Amino acid sequence: MKKILTLSIILFVISLIPILSQTTPQKVTDSNTPLHELQPDYKVPYGPSKAEDITAVLNRIYVYLDASTPAKVIDSKTKAELNDLTRLTTDAVFKPGVFRLISYEWGVTYGAMLLAGNATDDNKFNEYTLKRISLIADMAGYFKSLNLASTAGNNPVRPVLDPRALDDAGSMCAAMIKTYNITKSRALRPYIDNYIDFISKKQFRLPDGTLARNRPLPNTLWLDDLYMSVPALAQMGKLTGNNDYFEDACEQIIRFSLRMFNKQKGIYMHGWVESMDPHPEFYWARCNGWALLAMTELLDAMPSAYPLKKDILEQFRSHVKGLVSFQTGTGFWHQLMDRNDSYTETSSTAIFTYCIAHGINMGWLDAQAYGPAAVLGWNAVQTRVNGQGQVEGTCVGTGMAFDPAFYYHRPVNIAAAHGYGPVILAGAEMLNLIKNYQIVINDSAVMFYKLGTDWRNNR
Repeated sequence: MKKILTLSIILFVISLIPILSQTTPQKVTDSNTPLHELQPDYKVPYGPSKAEDITAVLNRIYVYLDASTPAKVIDSKTKAELNDLTRLTTDAVFKPGVFRLISYEWGVTYGAMLLAGNATDDNKFNEYTLKRISLIADMAGYFKSLNLASTAGNNPVRPVLDPRALDDAGSMCAAMIKTYNITKSRALRPYIDNYIDFISKKQFRLPDGTLARNRPLPNTLWLDDLYMSVPALAQMGKLTGNNDYFEDACEQIIRFSLRMFNKQKGIYMHGWVESMDPHPEFYWARCNGWALLAMTELLDAMPSAYPLKKDILEQFRSHVKGLVSFQTGTGFWHQLMDRNDSYTETSSTAIFTYCIAHGINMGWLDAQAYGPAAVLGWNAVQTRVNGQGQVEGTCVGTGMAFDPAFYYHRPVNIAAAHGYGPVILAGAEMLNLIKNYQIVINDSAVMFYKLGTDWRNNR
């Protein structure tokens, strides 16, 4: 009986061997497994996106913004909608939404919608901008006709009629010119000219002509102001053929760079104060985005033979080279780019992604060197667009400081308008990028090849 029991146990154990071999993973060794083919645990998707996936992200954002920024006018007292814009009253205001229709952030969004329309061949994106810019012009025409002081009573278009800072003027002016190029609406031209007059003649400048502010300290340069001025000047130069606008735009890039660009790091500090020595250098991500976006728009607008174009292109390339060295393994850039314990930020990552992708598409940057950074950047950005089309992880509006705590603790919010235009720009330009190149995974990594190339020969 004992022998029979022992034999039964042995047979039972033998019967378990196939089951155990299926449930117990084989030990991975270099001799039995091609280890280079093991799937890494990426924190964001790795590899090129499909056009339909990028378009789906853009569509989600569009649906959210179209609903949350109504192109409507109401009576501020009765809240009744005013459908007949020829019969406006002094109580007329834009119907409130999540975001303002007139702001530098929304100037970015208007231009981004036009780019998305071209990239997707979907006119709803173009109409988003054309409809709202036209509405702004109609309201501005009415309030201008009243000949009232800009501070008297209600004036929802005061920044258009009476710009008082570069934040009022530059981004919205560039968006209006881009709209004017499509519609040729004469109604826009007076406001375009008014914006440019402020930038060129009224905004405070240092003695050498550098655009400056007297806050938070006298004679201060904000790197952000490159975007609040240069794209408008560039677009006006292209519109009028007057090279004085290009000259001013180029000089701003050159003068800001001389004072604020760290050549060793390849990135810009946020603020410069004439009386300060030494300068605490805080490399805030979004201001670097504004600077790169300003150079991108200027390079787009300038004639190829313009004498200073090569200098701006050289600065653009130097900046991109520096920026990509600070991109994280998740694809994002940090709020303070050289401080890895600061949070990763969406709007700056989106701007860098757009500018790098656009630089490749325009032939300014080497696709094989910089294309993977753009792909990784977009893969990161799209994870921050939630199911409702809201952009998460964007730093709110930010002033200037000379201590790290200020930047580390700036809040993020889905109502931070700064994130939406850049994400649309990035998505639209990535659509163009995947049309222009073969982007594939070769030997587990993202690689770029010219269209028509048999990239498999490079395996």
